[in-house]
Amino acid sequence: MTEIPDIRDADEAFASSNGPAPTDAGEHATPSGRISVDELSRLASTGAVDTVICAMPDLWGRLMGKRLAPHSFLSTALGEEGIHASLYLFVVDMDMDPRPGYEMTSWEDGFRDCRMVPDTNTLRVIPWLPRTALVLCDPVDEETGEPVEVAPRVILKRQLERYRAAGMRLKCATELEFYLYADDYRSAWERRYRDLSPLSYYRSDYHILQGSKDEPFLRRIRDVMNAADVEVEFSKSEWGLGQQEVNLRYADALEMADRHALYKTGVKEMSAAAGMAASFMAKPKIDDIGSSCHVHLSVWDQDGEHSLVGGSGPAGLSGPFGHFLAGQVQHGPDLAVTLAPNVNSYKRFQVNQFAGVNFAWGLDNRTCGLRLVGHGASMRLEHRIPGADANPYLLIAALAAAGLAGIEAETQCPPPLAANAADHPECPRMPGTLGEALARFEGSGFMRDAFGPAVCEHLANFYRQELDAFNHETVTDWELVRYFERV
Repeated sequence: MTEIPDIRDADEAFASSNGPAPTDAGEHATPSGRISVDELSRLASTGAVDTVICAMPDLWGRLMGKRLAPHSFLSTALGEEGIHASLYLFVVDMDMDPRPGYEMTSWEDGFRDCRMVPDTNTLRVIPWLPRTALVLCDPVDEETGEPVEVAPRVILKRQLERYRAAGMRLKCATELEFYLYADDYRSAWERRYRDLSPLSYYRSDYHILQGSKDEPFLRRIRDVMNAADVEVEFSKSEWGLGQQEVNLRYADALEMADRHALYKTGVKEMSAAAGMAASFMAKPKIDDIGSSCHVHLSVWDQDGEHSLVGGSGPAGLSGPFGHFLAGQVQHGPDLAVTLAPNVNSYKRFQVNQFAGVNFAWGLDNRTCGLRLVGHGASMRLEHRIPGADANPYLLIAALAAAGLAGIEAETQCPPPLAANAADHPECPRMPGTLGEALARFEGSGFMRDAFGPAVCEHLANFYRQELDAFNHETVTDWELVRYFERV
């Protein structure tokens, strides 16, 4: 077992590995948060920034890309030549092995390139890495210049364009839970993630005492995320041993997905620098609670100034938002693969463990997968089913599509549930396994209409390949213990 360190030591190790923070306010100080291209050029000339990361999310939600010197970014990535990456990034498994069955690129065409187009609105300094800026990119076809339609960020942008065409905007916020361990990533890997030492050793949900023990590292997360314009509302210790929750401030849907991806990557990088390990796995241990990604959703007018959630309808909802909520209930099982994208995701769905198992909705009812909370302009839907392993772009895109389908069809919302949702099997339920969820997704006319046939087939093959790898390419510890001697 790894000895649980004083977390202040880990915090100091992180600070040391990243160099001293700038203390002067002069021209050499590195600014916080978003910067313009002109500001990047100035910062590069003073040495305040010497690296630019160009990254795009893959189907897992991981950030993939390249590091450039600032002058290369300014002259090449933003210039006529551009920066390029292989389309194989959208057809690989977790181990970066290309999988069969994809139409877009394969061994037959040599895994052709795409061009990574920087979205300079996302350019920012990231304080947890020394003298580093990061910009998110969208992949486009090298010949036509058209966006690569299966890229998760592109999928989300196209759903949000449908909202703009309808005179609306979608805003959301994500609550991500994760486990924090005293072990570093390499030693955890070498032990095959067995016998790790979580930072807490008794249940401490909401405990200020445990929060104080964890505070040096959690404070750093809050500070550097806020400095990177990834606004944090609060953090708290969670129910699981070593489990943490950090909530991000709501924003426009694309901005929220970008912040989510940056935050998740940043927490892992910061924990690695501090000699610890953070896991966003949905269910790291079967005898402990899973990690969720609750998504708070609200619909606004086209300018983003007025919420369209509240009204004179049932439960104080407006007509359009009642239809939006009805769309989540009706189409939830069809988009379940985006809520729970891998085999482990479904271990999290256990009765009376606060992970919603059905698409019932209720007023401030935590047993429901869909919980209506807030008042006035803050009234919103909290979707409690997704896990922390979800890809935020695919997740929010699917939820956006379900809500818009309900609005367009004026689907009537069922009445809210006031009881324990687990006792109401008549409510639409989450599929029990990835295989069941994949079958719902592949047979869904709603998803094909929303995402398009080519995108749906690409995503279906992605989930199919993960399921096939589990079913035919591994033997689990459970199987060895159960069958090695006794069959």
